[in-house]
Amino acid sequence: MAFEKTEWIWHNGEIKKWDDARLSIATWSLHYGVAFFEGIRAYWNGSQLFVVRLKDHVKRMFDSAKIYGVTIPYKPEEIERAVLEVLKKNNIKTTCYIRPIAYFGEMKALGLHPGQTPVDVGIFTIPFGRYLGPDALEKGIKACITTWRKAPPFCLPPEAKCSANYANSYLNSLEAAKAGYEEALLLDNQGFICEGPGENFFMVKNGELITTPRHSSILNGVTRDCILRIAKDEKIPSAEKDLTRGEVYVADEAFFTGTAGEVTPITGIDGRIIGDGKAGKMTKKLQEIYFDAVNGKSTKYKEWVTPVY
Repeated sequence: MAFEKTEWIWHNGEIKKWDDARLSIATWSLHYGVAFFEGIRAYWNGSQLFVVRLKDHVKRMFDSAKIYGVTIPYKPEEIERAVLEVLKKNNIKTTCYIRPIAYFGEMKALGLHPGQTPVDVGIFTIPFGRYLGPDALEKGIKACITTWRKAPPFCLPPEAKCSANYANSYLNSLEAAKAGYEEALLLDNQGFICEGPGENFFMVKNGELITTPRHSSILNGVTRDCILRIAKDEKIPSAEKDLTRGEVYVADEAFFTGTAGEVTPITGIDGRIIGDGKAGKMTKKLQEIYFDAVNGKSTKYKEWVTPVY
């Protein structure tokens, strides 16, 4: 999608003009890849802007930093307030994407240990539509299983949404795009299905909703959690289990979930048609309930959304 800057950002406790936020060429995290970020969506329903699962996203950012032994110099509540502040300052009245990020700033000495390098925090927001294409939610996308395996948990902690993990996602996305597919589907270090470069994976077989388990090196996605909660409430049989390539090829339905990717049907994998090649019945049902929830239309899931205005 095109990247449309807004006027104001939040940086180290202050609202600033977007173009006034500058990073040094010696920014430590630029060199060594250790930064912690979140992708958060806010949905405009015509009269109110709702931020989706704000507390959960901010908590995950702080948990990611903790895994790496990094202290973010703000409280979670301060970051939550800052997200709302930057949305209001920009007078956002459209569906948008919010990116908070904590990173090591200008290095004090060259080397892999940041030492006294300060931890900086920034937040920006941009108008944001359909990540995987304007018709992706209705028509679905085609994916391919790529060759770069997801790093196992004994190499990099998949629970942490750390910038370093996305080098692997980049390689897989590049491979999929060069092969003519809209998205990649990654394998874990044992050869089982893992997730997309920035999405979790679900499939449906014989009426059962199946997703890959936490031990397969996935990020524990917030949207994934929403879908599992909805499935439980709707009494849809669900399971988390290891999946082989062969199993996903004969799925009745498949879809990706993610803050950016939302609930996107997968209509083909590696040239095999999934189901009838269209968004499946269960996928569409889960989509409908999810979008009602994030647009503030569902009383059952009202705790998932934070009004801005």
